[in-house]
Amino acid sequence: MPQNPDPGRPAEGRTARPSDDPAARPSDDPAARPSDDPAARPVDGRTEQPADGRTERGRLTREKIADAVLSLFDEGLVQFPAERVAERAGVSRRLVFHHFADMAQLTDTAVTRRIDQLLSQIKPLPSDGPRELRVAALAEQRGRILEWLTPTRLAMMRLENPSERVQEAVRMMLDYGRTRISEIFATELDRLPEARRTDLLNALDAATTWSTWHHWRSSGLDVAAARRTMATAVHALLAATDRPETIPGPPDG
Repeated sequence: MPQNPDPGRPAEGRTARPSDDPAARPSDDPAARPSDDPAARPVDGRTEQPADGRTERGRLTREKIADAVLSLFDEGLVQFPAERVAERAGVSRRLVFHHFADMAQLTDTAVTRRIDQLLSQIKPLPSDGPRELRVAALAEQRGRILEWLTPTRLAMMRLENPSERVQEAVRMMLDYGRTRISEIFATELDRLPEARRTDLLNALDAATTWSTWHHWRSSGLDVAAARRTMATAVHALLAATDRPETIPGPPDG
């Protein structure tokens, strides 16, 4: 029998199957999975670039699959089979589980990807200058981002057992939003004693988070009206700093 001169190609007269390609077969060796490819790990302080591009193709495929989950979230779906994800991503079901251990890991990856996308949309806002401009800039940015985030947040609320990874991502997002508020309105907040400053920051934070935004939108306000309402609430809270002596202190005892 003639030998196949090229072991990387099927012998003449033989039809190639997906399983003939080692790169297309799931491996029992964790190091062979794209997410743990040794070529992507530093070696002696350097990152060795893979010669065949498999690591990059694997990364792009994982992102495509995660984006398919996010597109289903955006349609209001939270429970769906792997076949639905595979169809949306344009890949096989087998390839979904080649890159992700299970649907829980895939959901975690999709949610954290959406939060990364959110953070990339947050641009620096003015922390000095007229209050009117600072409030308007905040309301515009928060309203736009919170509206875009709504489908994913609703999907997250329906998750029966959100992982620690998802919970940590949400905490990070909330902490970041609170820090930005403290920076944008530092001029006003710094006029107050520490305890009152904390109370006002809590109120400003609550008026500009997704939960409040969703309440306004669920109550029938359109996006423009909800944005105006946010700006009005922030202005009302900050007005108290113009006469800090009128702000009630903490109760005695």
